[in-house]
Amino acid sequence: MSEKYDAIVIGTGQAGPALAVRLGKAGRKTAIIERKLIGGTCVNNGCIPTKTLIASARAAYIARRGADFGVMIDSPIRVDMPRVKARKDAVVGQSNNGVTKWLEGTANVTLIRGHARFEGPRSVRVNDTILEAGEIFINVGGRANVPDMPGLRDVPFLTNSSMMDVDFLPEHLLIVGGSYIGLEFAQMYRRFGSRVTVVEMAPRIIGREDEEVSAAIKAILEAEGIAFRLKAECVSVCRRGDGVAMQMSCEEEPREIVGSHLLLAIGRVPNTDDLGLDKAGVKTNAKGFIEVDDQCRTNVPGIWALGDANGRGAFTHTSYNDYEIVAANLLDNDPRRISDRITTYALFVDPPLGRCGMTEREVRATGKKALVGKMMMTRVGRARERSETQGFMQVLVDADTKRILGAALLGTEGDEAVHCILDLMSAGAPYTTLQRTVHIHPTVSELIPTLLGDLKPVA
Repeated sequence: MSEKYDAIVIGTGQAGPALAVRLGKAGRKTAIIERKLIGGTCVNNGCIPTKTLIASARAAYIARRGADFGVMIDSPIRVDMPRVKARKDAVVGQSNNGVTKWLEGTANVTLIRGHARFEGPRSVRVNDTILEAGEIFINVGGRANVPDMPGLRDVPFLTNSSMMDVDFLPEHLLIVGGSYIGLEFAQMYRRFGSRVTVVEMAPRIIGREDEEVSAAIKAILEAEGIAFRLKAECVSVCRRGDGVAMQMSCEEEPREIVGSHLLLAIGRVPNTDDLGLDKAGVKTNAKGFIEVDDQCRTNVPGIWALGDANGRGAFTHTSYNDYEIVAANLLDNDPRRISDRITTYALFVDPPLGRCGMTEREVRATGKKALVGKMMMTRVGRARERSETQGFMQVLVDADTKRILGAALLGTEGDEAVHCILDLMSAGAPYTTLQRTVHIHPTVSELIPTLLGDLKPVA
């Protein structure tokens, strides 16, 4: 049995539904295929649920600090984990249902449940049906990386996905991986009440960031009681009673840590290993990411790859931008490119880190004459008002062109304030445009013009 379409979209992550709807409204008969959860990672076990859990954890944290603000709470703070999970599930359900109804209610779009595998460059098999189309868009996302760690097959472990089913408080959560996902879960569960130890093979956490940023975030998390074991090598695990024991070769003692639960947070891998890409002739790199050009086109004409699976971005916002790029080129005669976008992301610990452009290390590597401005959050009125003065703001500027090269805003509302810098970078305007702009008082953003007025050469 076979069915013919104008377009096939494989996967309902961030890029897929928007693209399918756009294609359908353009008059193309479109099939969108999903093997599991409508909405993909972001909606079901990524951004939306984790940030919902982070909000609950922050509520507990603020409640415990009530006396700092003159608010007296007589009884001890207790976190009801089943209710925390129920709240998260309700928020996820709204998003999941919203995307499902959107797809099912759009003319020319057919939502098909099942696993899609290529039969050729113009056809995919779903269940017992062959779907054929002249245009196929791969949007299959990624999943947690499960390493070949000695002993791992013999112990229970959690990933970012299975953590979404947790409705209890781990006594001592061991987290393997000191990067973005691991650190968010670390602070979240510490605030819920767990003991937390983060184990990282590298000499510092979030190695992508400048050392100063890594050190500041580590200090913030340690102040909340999170323990770190860095330079962990030859890690192995085994059962120890009802818990998990982790052995490691480190420069410091103890060489073994025993926890109640184990969370793996050491990166993600693309869901491309069971798509039959070889039958379509679609090329992947050594890590399994689909190779694409600047417009998300694969090496096979008529096949595109969007989102995490193409290795050109690992965020919801880059996935959605892939959709915008494909739609603009295909439907609007508006040439857009992946290389036009500026790297930007956030680490949603509290306080958050908002990042855009290059790090100081990357700027130094270019050899450009650069200027840098730095301001501690203790100078920011909004931060002092909230008694949240941890962190700092830093901006890097090209000394010759006066254009901003990058920024790191670690502090309260840094994930929002960074956008005024990002927008200026996107416009290609000199930093003086922002320096001379009047911002609202009292906000975090109001200090950015002041910061830009005190730039110094990068030493």
